[in-house]
Amino acid sequence: MPNFSRLQIAFKNVYVRILAVILMAMLVTLAIFKSNVPQDARPVVHSQNIAEITALASQKARLEYLLIAKPLSEAPRYIYKFKDSAALNVVKVPSTSHLSLEREVLLKNAIPYSIAKDDFLAAHEAVMDEGESTLARTGAFFKQNAFNIAIVLLVLYLIKFGMPGTGMSASVITPDKLKGSMDDLIGMEDIKQEVLHLEEMIRNRAEYQSHNIDKPFNVMLTGPAGTGKTKLVGYLAKRLNLPMISASGSALESGYVGGGSKALNALHRKACAKGKCIIFLDEAQSLFMPRGRSEKKWEDDTANTMLGLLDGVKSDKGAGVIWIVASNFDDSSTEMDEAMLRRFSVKINFRLPNKAERRELLRSFLSRKKDGLVDWNDLNLDQVAEITQNLSPALLETVVERASMLSIQEKTIINTNLLFRAYERATIGLTDRATTLDKHKQRERIALHELGHFFMQIDPFLRQGLTLAEVKERSHLLKISTEAVSKIGALGYVLQSGEDMSLRTLEELERDVVGLYGGVAAEEMFYGPRGISVGSQNDIEKITKMLNLMVSRLSMYSRSKIDYSQLQKDIGGEHTVRLVEEKADALYSYTLDAIRDYKLMMESLKDTLLEQYVLSKDEVFALLEERSELLLPQLHGQRCAKLTLCEEEVAA
Repeated sequence: MPNFSRLQIAFKNVYVRILAVILMAMLVTLAIFKSNVPQDARPVVHSQNIAEITALASQKARLEYLLIAKPLSEAPRYIYKFKDSAALNVVKVPSTSHLSLEREVLLKNAIPYSIAKDDFLAAHEAVMDEGESTLARTGAFFKQNAFNIAIVLLVLYLIKFGMPGTGMSASVITPDKLKGSMDDLIGMEDIKQEVLHLEEMIRNRAEYQSHNIDKPFNVMLTGPAGTGKTKLVGYLAKRLNLPMISASGSALESGYVGGGSKALNALHRKACAKGKCIIFLDEAQSLFMPRGRSEKKWEDDTANTMLGLLDGVKSDKGAGVIWIVASNFDDSSTEMDEAMLRRFSVKINFRLPNKAERRELLRSFLSRKKDGLVDWNDLNLDQVAEITQNLSPALLETVVERASMLSIQEKTIINTNLLFRAYERATIGLTDRATTLDKHKQRERIALHELGHFFMQIDPFLRQGLTLAEVKERSHLLKISTEAVSKIGALGYVLQSGEDMSLRTLEELERDVVGLYGGVAAEEMFYGPRGISVGSQNDIEKITKMLNLMVSRLSMYSRSKIDYSQLQKDIGGEHTVRLVEEKADALYSYTLDAIRDYKLMMESLKDTLLEQYVLSKDEVFALLEERSELLLPQLHGQRCAKLTLCEEEVAA
């Protein structure tokens, strides 16, 4: 395949362009000169009457000559001249008639003829023109040579723009075009301090050079999507008053051998021409994949080129260029190339906002709306911040935007309830009641299933002897719903807020498992062991992952703290499965035993839930207070003996 990239680079030279223009002019001149042949002045009479050719058999004595022009074309021309006439007669015949005329008229009657040569046609252009206008002749020319013209245009395009996929769409953004500032970012003070420290390093490069740190400060930004990596790079470029060349790492995956390398080199040349600037590659995780794993050695060309540009031989070229790459992955979540990681002396890891930061982010997004669109008196941002655990700033903004859409559609103002519904739409998906509207038995099962989840989540608090008011304060419940969610394939759900807690203990993990077991245990209690439905599939999948983490990877139930998942299958596999089954059996047995204490209350709440479809936290606990006599007395006293027994069995 021709190297069009080199040809493109060559055409950037002024002398090459001048030489190409001269050659083009010579070719045009030659074509004009060749076409400027003296024309025969004799008149030409055009016709499409085939009878004139058949009549030549009786006029052989008068015939001076007979020529056939373009016999293989779609419309051959019969050119003949009589001795007693100065005019040339031209008869245009279809190609299908030419062979029969030649056989039945010319050969049969021994009429002499020959093929018209190119020099004759060049001196008799009127023979082929048929009196057509210049526009018609031009159209016919383009029609006949359309393919050749397309090839020429394609070659010219490739020379100008290179092969498709081998270029990189990079935009140069000057500091005055960058909007916003570091103060626009809510929270993330630790991240902003890292960026400010990076700014100080770049401003005082001479001081770092005195410590023999003379290579550019290559920066790697990692963290979940939507946490502000791209915005911070723009703010940094604005503070440093440096232009920023922004490109996507996916543009390097051209599909052509060497395409990524050429794109990187072109990007670097553009940056060097700017002097001091920032090259920002977003979504560049593909560059950090380990090299040498594929037999196709050219697949590592892009990464090798990147390594050379980041470090390579020390020179003044590119000394003012700062490379900043962003990725949603880091070396702790996926395996990365050590040589590439070493090139980045500064690594900044972004995180998700905590509860206080989420509250301030929500307040900031809502404050940008016009007065009267937000009901600040009926807005509990602490509750909204609780349910939006693990959401990035970008997703929080999406929740607020969804709340605005609902506000416009329903012609109401934004309050806590509307933000809750917006959160459901943005994260859970669209809910509906039509799916199970006429299926009373299914809705009854769904209601009991979701109530089972709820009661096993508050079960530990009730057995500690807490009052319902205290249980309500500790409970993370937001609402119990029997509306279907098509996005996750659920016919009901329990919506609850989360905790900003990444280090969960064994006791807390067991409570989570028991809470998940509450749904299937409720079905078994009301419908028997053979009445359990497939609606518990998602719960059981989550339980299996949690128990595998607790037993296999963290070895929480063993004095030997090892990771069984790293052992060979024949050594650790059967042992792990046996332990997981034992702990699952113990926890499910406890769940099934404990949930019987709530049977009467569940039967009572079931009808209300079926009627209203949704019960909020306030409504649920109001019903519990109203029907507290249905709760067994021991639930308000000391801890139940069977819970202690269960804990002893699990710890054994």
